[in-house]
Amino acid sequence: MQILLGLIIGAVIGLGVHFALPHRDVRGVALAPLAGAAASGVTWTALTWAGLTVESPILWLAAIAGPVLTTIVLVPLVSRVRLRRDNADRARLGI
Repeated sequence: MQILLGLIIGAVIGLGVHFALPHRDVRGVALAPLAGAAASGVTWTALTWAGLTVESPILWLAAIAGPVLTTIVLVPLVSRVRLRRDNADRARLGI
């Protein structure tokens, strides 16, 4: 049940990254929150299996750092790829 905290933290961080970075119009609004929640969930699960509990600050810091790093790398990458493909399609179609 406590993993829900990690998932919520990751989704909120992903949502913040989505609105903080440019080119929101070329990616889905759910991409960053889902990526953040997944990164936080994986991190939370791995560290819990490693023996950390909710009282450990390392678990909380990792549950915050994981989605931040994941979404800050993933979102601009997806945006760049999408912009490049859209421009290539426009050029190919003569639009």
